[in-house]
Amino acid sequence: MSKLSAILILLLLVITAGARPSGNAHKVKYPGGRTYMFRVELRDKCGTPFSISRPKEFLSAKAIVRRSRQHIDVDSTDLPVNPAYINEIRSTGVEVVSRSKWNNTVLVRSHSLDVLKSVALLKCVKSIKKVWTSPDSVSPSPARARYHTEFNRWDTISQSHYGVALEQIAMVNGMKIHRHGFCGRGMTIAVLDGGFMNADLIPCLREARIEGSADFVVPPSQDIFKEMDHGTKVLSVMSVNVPGTFVGTAPDASYWLLRCEDYQTESLAEEDYWTAAAEFADSVGADIISSSVGYHAFDISSDNYAYTQLDGRTALVSRTASMLAGKGIILVNSAGNDGMGSWKKISVPADATDIITVGAATPDGLNAAFSSIGPTADGRIKPDVMAMGSPTAVITGRGTIIKGVGTSFSTPVVAGMVACLWQALPDKTAREIISLVRRCADNTATPDNIYGYGIPDFWKAYQMGRD
Repeated sequence: MSKLSAILILLLLVITAGARPSGNAHKVKYPGGRTYMFRVELRDKCGTPFSISRPKEFLSAKAIVRRSRQHIDVDSTDLPVNPAYINEIRSTGVEVVSRSKWNNTVLVRSHSLDVLKSVALLKCVKSIKKVWTSPDSVSPSPARARYHTEFNRWDTISQSHYGVALEQIAMVNGMKIHRHGFCGRGMTIAVLDGGFMNADLIPCLREARIEGSADFVVPPSQDIFKEMDHGTKVLSVMSVNVPGTFVGTAPDASYWLLRCEDYQTESLAEEDYWTAAAEFADSVGADIISSSVGYHAFDISSDNYAYTQLDGRTALVSRTASMLAGKGIILVNSAGNDGMGSWKKISVPADATDIITVGAATPDGLNAAFSSIGPTADGRIKPDVMAMGSPTAVITGRGTIIKGVGTSFSTPVVAGMVACLWQALPDKTAREIISLVRRCADNTATPDNIYGYGIPDFWKAYQMGRD
């Protein structure tokens, strides 16, 4: 093993260790005692008070305009879950904690398994699946990390406008499209992640155009800005605009910060959280979702996915992801970091159809050894494209610039540039932009399941789309 490889592996381990609390950390008893969550699938939406002819009751004006621009009709999947069915389910004594209109499901919570018999007897219920059991103990809630109000001297030595982010933007040829005035203005990116430590306080992020935030984890955090800083790092790759030090891929875009990852546990319920966040992003008019999460192995091993299930349809989160382009939204999702483990494959929802799955490349343009590979179970090429991920310049929740390793950080490189490309080509549909990104990459003639279609050239994509 080369010295460089050893260093990169060490960096990856540090990043991975930071994603979830250490098993040796001080634990506290799980609050509220033994609890279960179940995904309840409903039979229909009969009798709903909502109508597809009145979309303003459940979609924002921006969401309606986005669909209209792409000639997408509002359909029955857009109708909210029938409130009468929600009330019937609540009458059994369970708590409804989340819902999905696209999948016509609700997530319920209870301290008793017996009450589910009553839920199953309801005529509106099609099926029930247990997706979460509370752990005996968890790590205590984190405190706000102290942060720097200015960068260190050694972070400002670059003579480039992009500063330390130059290499990752140059790899995808983003400078030219930026110089033509396309930096994401008018585009909205929803960032789906596990926490955004100090993203509301760090000076270089406080200037970002944050439209709002929401938490879909059960139970929700008291403050997503004191949770893990993984989302802060992802956001920084796109939104920071400090010329000469750090300029992101879409500094003029607007952002929604949506927490959907529970780093205390790993369960099927996180698919429900992600789904709720994606549907929320649609409802408020997001154009792009940047998602640096993925699942295949869970705390309860019987819930683990098999490779044969990576078909874009089996997992709830993948079914939801596969619907996004049909709603006019582009999902950019990380491939995963399992390339050096026994699993090796992408995770869900990276297996979804009509999305951009991003792997990690080295500065030499080679695939990083840890970057997860394809194909999907039904034979589709994955990842779709590659970007700088070993390493990527990011800003931590402490306000310092570091080199992060993982497909989590190559993903926002691409997501931000997609926003710029779509700003430049506003008449294109989500599927047309996704196609352009694949077609402009350097391996598009011979795509494979390690490198995908290759590293995209976003200036080339703009020229192809314009001509």
